[in-house]
Amino acid sequence: MLLRLPTSLPEAQECLTDGAIPVGGATLVWAAWQRDGFPEQAVSLREVPEANVLGAGEVGAAVLLHRIDEGVPEVLHRAAAGIGTGAVRRAATVGGNIVGSTLRCLLPAALVLDARAQVLAAEGPFEIDLAELLAKKPLLLSLHWRDPLVSGYRKVAEAPGGPPPLVVATAVHADDRPVLRVAVRDGYEFLSESAPCDAGADSVLDALSGTTIGALPAAAREVVREQVVTVLERAGGH
Repeated sequence: MLLRLPTSLPEAQECLTDGAIPVGGATLVWAAWQRDGFPEQAVSLREVPEANVLGAGEVGAAVLLHRIDEGVPEVLHRAAAGIGTGAVRRAATVGGNIVGSTLRCLLPAALVLDARAQVLAAEGPFEIDLAELLAKKPLLLSLHWRDPLVSGYRKVAEAPGGPPPLVVATAVHADDRPVLRVAVRDGYEFLSESAPCDAGADSVLDALSGTTIGALPAAAREVVREQVVTVLERAGGH
């Protein structure tokens, strides 16, 4: 297998045109390739500047998870810090987690941040929403978002050998009317809803009760309730 390491977007585009397969941090695809066979060419974005951004309102697809620190919203920082072991976080990338993984541990955080994706095709870079990113799985360059007023994250302790643990992510955004966004990973399913939050936690919970989140099992709904109340209490100081 030829691993190509472009240093610019035009070089990365050329790799895609030649049929190179994105490798991410290789923490997930390597075992599959060993089982199913290696592609002729793979491409890593680790040397492409646009895929390594990390700062106000953006994170690149090639950024290693251990680099995601308190400079990003709390919900994203805590989601990254809770993935695997330290060794995994020093090898796994943002793009590999969101696009290449079925667990997608960073996705609830990205959803409540209302993030958009900058992606690369053979024709050049363009922006799409997260739904299109997950449906079509183009080569992710970076995620971009507007910082929320406050955010929160809760990952329930997982049972050994069981399904992925429940995750609840929340964020309050200062739109024309303050809005609370909630995202849940329940097993391998991802749910995302939002509700105006200027009338308090009870009104938010009432609004959520009529959504897909309101149809969650009772234990999961209780975690959602706790997280909604907590993040809105924190938002009251902003």
